[in-house]
Amino acid sequence: MENGVWYKVDNVAKVFLASYNKRDTRSFRLTCTLKEKVDPVILQEALHITSMERPQYQVEIHKGLFWHYMEVSEKEAVVKEEYQRPCPLLYGQDYRGCLHYSVTYWRNRINLEMFHALTDGTGGLEFLNIIIQNYLKLKYPEKMKGVTMYSGAAYDDLEENSFSKFYGKNRGDAGKKAGKSYQIKSIKLPYDQQQFFEAHMSVKEVLAKAKGCGASMTAYLGALLALSIYEEMPALVKHKKPVTISMPVNLRNFYPSETSRNFFNSIYISHVFNGAETIEELAHEFDKQLKEEIAPETVKARMDSFEKLEHFLLIRVVPLFIKNPVVKFFSKKEQASVSAIVSNVGKISVPDEVKPYIESYAGYCSTDKLFITVVSYEDDLVFGIASVYRSTRVLKNFIRSFTDNGIKVTVSATEVLKY
Repeated sequence: MENGVWYKVDNVAKVFLASYNKRDTRSFRLTCTLKEKVDPVILQEALHITSMERPQYQVEIHKGLFWHYMEVSEKEAVVKEEYQRPCPLLYGQDYRGCLHYSVTYWRNRINLEMFHALTDGTGGLEFLNIIIQNYLKLKYPEKMKGVTMYSGAAYDDLEENSFSKFYGKNRGDAGKKAGKSYQIKSIKLPYDQQQFFEAHMSVKEVLAKAKGCGASMTAYLGALLALSIYEEMPALVKHKKPVTISMPVNLRNFYPSETSRNFFNSIYISHVFNGAETIEELAHEFDKQLKEEIAPETVKARMDSFEKLEHFLLIRVVPLFIKNPVVKFFSKKEQASVSAIVSNVGKISVPDEVKPYIESYAGYCSTDKLFITVVSYEDDLVFGIASVYRSTRVLKNFIRSFTDNGIKVTVSATEVLKY
């Protein structure tokens, strides 16, 4: 990409640009923990090489008259020792003229922070893996010959706006419409704070529990979280308001896309509790709903329904200062339909030559409620949990649902100032 080149942001990015704030920064973090201490000098060189291999992220986001746009930047990201909270603010008035991602390190861990307007978890994970690949190649050139940790997609495919490319004016059933759902009752942390937890357990043990319920891993985890929320619901609403778990879906699994930009939709799994449900019954129900929501025809209709606003001439000619408050309003309305979020990034695989150097991966996403990012590597299942609530009762219920079943769990947490 040459300096001066610019392109429009995708529709998902427009939501993030209109709705970010100091607490819910609309940023996410992906981390890789090595089995050795990070060398920051080599990491800086690896990042420099990676920035040339993935120029799509070397941009500054600007406001136009009608929409935001991204302009190629000559600035270079500088590696720093970790110095701020996960998922920091990476866009806004104080970030003009800046790149919208950062790379930090702490001991053995390499962190990639990205503003969600740039890409989704799939694009971010590939970017992180290319950094790791280049780092290891610089440090161990003989052992890493011929090793690749990326898709090999062409430049045009990487920068493609796949929402626009695959839009087809589909008028089919766009799946479940989420209404108002139960919101966790707890005082929230101060406006600019979130608390982050990281929980590790065995992939095999949790997967066995999910299979025992006749459910996928994602459905099982969603059911456990819903049940954990239900246990803390006030008696007056326990059997009235639905608990709704939002689950982002990678649209690359349904369309032939290799884009490095955003390409996902969210689906909603809801349940109104009667108090007699077992986890086996609930997981089976969640699995059934999930399969219905990710049926190819439903995914296609939902994607087209989301994208069609972009093609209305009346909306396209409305100035940005009018559009942004409207987008923000509907974003808040959608948040009211969600109790919590579970995003399963999935299984991370690396070449055999790389495995001796990697301990684990993890992911987090900023939120205005409770967001669990699920990542698995080898037999290490990791929950990156972001919460804006002072109370940890729901999380205690969630973790106990594993430990009570004999699954060993290791949990760590960040500190917050609860003033």
